[in-house]
Amino acid sequence: MIDKLDAIRQRFHEVNQMILEPEVIADMNRYSKLMKEYKELQKIDEQYKVYENILANIKSSKEVVATEKDEEFREMAKEELDMLNPQKEAQEEVLKNLLIPKDPNDSKNIILEIRAGAGGDEASIFAGDLFRMYQRFAEKKGWKMELIDYMDGTSGGYKEIVASMAGEDVYGMMKYESGVHRVQRVPATETQGRIHTSAASVVALPEMEDLEVEVNPNDVRIDTFCSSGPGGQSVNTTYSAVRLTHIPTGIVVSCQDEKSQIKNKEKAFKVLRSRMYEIELKKQQAEMSTQRKAMVGGGDRSDKIRTYNYPQSRVTDHRIGLTVYNLPTVMDGDIDEFIEQLRLADNAEKLQEGTV
Repeated sequence: MIDKLDAIRQRFHEVNQMILEPEVIADMNRYSKLMKEYKELQKIDEQYKVYENILANIKSSKEVVATEKDEEFREMAKEELDMLNPQKEAQEEVLKNLLIPKDPNDSKNIILEIRAGAGGDEASIFAGDLFRMYQRFAEKKGWKMELIDYMDGTSGGYKEIVASMAGEDVYGMMKYESGVHRVQRVPATETQGRIHTSAASVVALPEMEDLEVEVNPNDVRIDTFCSSGPGGQSVNTTYSAVRLTHIPTGIVVSCQDEKSQIKNKEKAFKVLRSRMYEIELKKQQAEMSTQRKAMVGGGDRSDKIRTYNYPQSRVTDHRIGLTVYNLPTVMDGDIDEFIEQLRLADNAEKLQEGTV
């Protein structure tokens, strides 16, 4: 671990010098990437300094115990060692977690897709509830959320809704939300008070740039149409809404949120690139089948990951067995505990497999 930390410190000093060079400052793309690396390395170097200070104090205390003749001083040094050794172990755990290789997509913005599953109208209503939950979560995090496309449910909610989320470490948190979410409650349409189980799928896709995922314009058919709002009423009499069809893969993306056709087209291409990245990523994962399949990091949309039980105000995440009894606050966007525990479980699994 020390060798890795020394190498990181060396790289930190190198990057520190590079970001001061005029040719780097002039290249905004390169400067932005180096600044991002600098901040990540700085976090590790600061914790390494804390660790080095603890080690130095331990060494000093051991020397006092071994050489000091004054019994009172020796006892004080022994007491200090009793405090320092647990600090050393705790700081080692901090450093091990920092050294776990990060998903390069963690800092990216995302395309969030929510689709109603089994359960008819109730599933659409639940999809709407989930969307509002993520809206509130984004507000608390200070993230920006923009609607891209939607299809209203017949009794409320959405059959499908797509939005973008932008901010700090968005994919790093939201990737744990990908999968099938189930709800158990009495639907408003239920006359006999029976509890129904419905579902909606959530997919968080990292937003990819042009350079990361190349889309050949000749492979994309672009159609325009009039955008519509709830109830099918015309919102815009001009052909501002855009539908993209990627011919080689059959992926279809629509965007009707903006009044400008150009902006809708730009948003639609962002979604298309993200979906194409997901397809390519799944191919890579299939080819690397000998590697571990992360318990909490897979994000497979077929996995049933969480159940929201309204009669008992209970929310259970099945991947880590975490259950809380504060469903109203969870639906109001308070999902930090789930994300933090899923992150810890993911890191623990990586540590167990000797990643660090």
